[in-house]
Amino acid sequence: MDRYEPLKIEEKWQKIWEETEAFKTSEVKGQPKMMLAEMFPYPSGAGLHVGHVRNFTIVDVLTRFYQQQGLNVLRPFGYDTFGLPAENYAIKTGTAPQEVTKTNIENFRKQAKRLGYAIDWSREINTSDPEYYKWTQWCFLQLYKKGLAYQKESYQWWCPEDKTVLANEQVENGKCWRCGHEVEKKKMKQWFFKITEYADELLDEIDNLEWPEKIKTMQKNWIGRSVGALIEFPVDSRAASGRPIATGGRRSSSRCRAPESLEFTGNSITVFTTRPDTIKGATFIVLAPEYQGLDYIVSDDCKDAVAKYKVDALKKSEIERQENKEKTGVFTGAYAINPATKEKIPIWVADYVLAGYGTGAIMAVPAMDDRDREFAEKFDLPIVETELVDRDLYGTPKVTYRMRDWLISRQRYWGCPIPIAYDKEGNPHPIPEDQLPVIIPEVKDYQPDDSGRSALAKAKDWLKVTIDGEEMIRETDTLDGYACSSWYLWRYASPHDDKAAWDEKAISYWEPVDYYVGADHAVAHLLYIRFWCKFFADQGYLPFREPIKRLLYNGYINAPDGKKMSKSKGNVIDPLDVINDGYGADTLRTYEMFIGPYDMDAAWDPRSVGGVYRFLNRCYNLLSARDAFPRPSCDDGSKKSEVSPVTTGRDERVEERLSLALRNKTIKKVTEDIHKYNFNTAVAALMEYVNELYKTGASKEDVVILAKLLKPFAPHLASEMLEKLGADDEWPKWDEKYLASDVVTVVVQINGKLRAKLEMSADNLEDEKKVMEAVLSDKKVQKYTENGIKKQIFVKKAKLVNLVV
Repeated sequence: MDRYEPLKIEEKWQKIWEETEAFKTSEVKGQPKMMLAEMFPYPSGAGLHVGHVRNFTIVDVLTRFYQQQGLNVLRPFGYDTFGLPAENYAIKTGTAPQEVTKTNIENFRKQAKRLGYAIDWSREINTSDPEYYKWTQWCFLQLYKKGLAYQKESYQWWCPEDKTVLANEQVENGKCWRCGHEVEKKKMKQWFFKITEYADELLDEIDNLEWPEKIKTMQKNWIGRSVGALIEFPVDSRAASGRPIATGGRRSSSRCRAPESLEFTGNSITVFTTRPDTIKGATFIVLAPEYQGLDYIVSDDCKDAVAKYKVDALKKSEIERQENKEKTGVFTGAYAINPATKEKIPIWVADYVLAGYGTGAIMAVPAMDDRDREFAEKFDLPIVETELVDRDLYGTPKVTYRMRDWLISRQRYWGCPIPIAYDKEGNPHPIPEDQLPVIIPEVKDYQPDDSGRSALAKAKDWLKVTIDGEEMIRETDTLDGYACSSWYLWRYASPHDDKAAWDEKAISYWEPVDYYVGADHAVAHLLYIRFWCKFFADQGYLPFREPIKRLLYNGYINAPDGKKMSKSKGNVIDPLDVINDGYGADTLRTYEMFIGPYDMDAAWDPRSVGGVYRFLNRCYNLLSARDAFPRPSCDDGSKKSEVSPVTTGRDERVEERLSLALRNKTIKKVTEDIHKYNFNTAVAALMEYVNELYKTGASKEDVVILAKLLKPFAPHLASEMLEKLGADDEWPKWDEKYLASDVVTVVVQINGKLRAKLEMSADNLEDEKKVMEAVLSDKKVQKYTENGIKKQIFVKKAKLVNLVV
């Protein structure tokens, strides 16, 4: 028998699967289906890394597991190709993102095929393909028609050096992550999706999802529903004896005074509070730096201090503002009237209040709230212990959310163009559906300019479009990449449909998705895809309201020292290096499933990779046995057995019973572990099974069972074994009757010393003659009784045989 050569075996089976289109699927009426998908990757120039392998292999293990059980299984694949990396590369090198993306996709596809994934490649999608983003634009127009896509002005991070808008995560300590230049907040007209329209349903349905609890908790916190009241505080700008107020703490040299005029402004501030019953303890008002009415209430003496504070505050991200332990703030010079106490209370500005939460204004009750207390203590503001009032005496009931409407505008070239054009008055108009897709034009210079518009603005001919006989100018913003990934799972059902975004019959058969596996995007992406699902269900385009039945969220693969892998640290493990070093794809796949619980981070261990390779080698070597596989060969291919495969002292019935018990126990263990996503213990059970087969000897059926159970993890090797054994890959079932143990162990002592242990049927204990025959035929016992036996004693109750020689 030949030796285990993983690269040769894998090349053979990958060719067979490709030529036969082994994993191509279609709808089969009446056949149970299963659809599985990973969160599709961004195809970077670096290609796949071992983190991808863990994520993709989880999907593949489940895919093959259900295929072997006879289900109609769809496992598609795609690429999330829009985004900054390709655009930045284009700015740096002048290479079109379209070219870079094509090259990267070809590399990803090649690597995925090397790993033997059971992918239906006929359903491959790419978000930057015009055939795909035509329908992304169609989705936008459906939201626009219903008023859920709209424009408004909002503050955005702006890098004056790179001349581009930055996302929150691209701002590090107030500086641009790319060039290190100090950023600023710029007010710009932006497009939004009104996700808050579905906030209640998105929140209320979370508990019904078969998702990890930590992910559900993160979703709940992000939505952040708060039930409270809106209360109006009249604004009174009269001074309190011109008392100076510090702006940076008690010892600040910066001073501002309330105006000397006693004139009432006639304005009011509406605050949101979850505790209207504490209103009598409100001793000051705090506004967010972005509060829209702020400029109208600030006194002349305080304008400079407030303006400076506002600029400084806008340099911080919201996360920094929330986590900053050192409270900062500035007095506006204005006062409000507490409607419960009729007392005048000062109005402050502080960055711990966010404009997007509630109204951007809070009533501060330092006696009841820790953050308010810290602020009051720092700035020497009153802290009043007071009684609670009835929650319904003051204010209007209101529910508010931490989640805000989804900002979708991006001032980028490499993104899906927003299908909007503007007339001469600047009014937006939707691009007619028969003019879709709005194709990304080719440009020579990808660098954005000072206007804040993307490089699309440089395509002068492309900008002009005629709608209903009127010449208009196209929108130059592109869609946030999350828009492209909010519907791709539905495109998998009919990826080449040129009449609709998805086929109604196909989507009714395949979806919702049964398993969705990811390691990132725990909040935003999952919320957005749920939002779109509910919207399109309301429009009659989808027959379900939740897109994903089960979510698995796997941990990261870290470097051997436990640190996160990164190109900059030079500690990234290339999966192709592992494969090409001779270990093969099956070893890599099986190792990543064996490395630990799938949902926990794990450190890469080169020694364990070798251990998994040796395990697979032992599996293959079981094929080289002879005479119904009683004597497996060693790892090096020699005929010397690791241990004697002949277990003397057992009758044939015991041998068969033990074999059936081991086989059924292993089938049950592996099956249940995969169902529970305990992939690591499933592999461990297979290792234990192989160890037992080497100890006791393996029948052909034992090896067939091994190959079938191994196939989800090591499909190339398992397919080779099954072919050589002439067996199919149908998933085996266990029989409970063989799991109950009726085999007993009889201890043999010779001259008072333990010399052997024999397993036999419990029924044989009733017949002393059969027990002694089994004992005396054991080779170990024969070694010590060569000179004869003086006395033999059988103690049935103790399962003990005593021999005197």
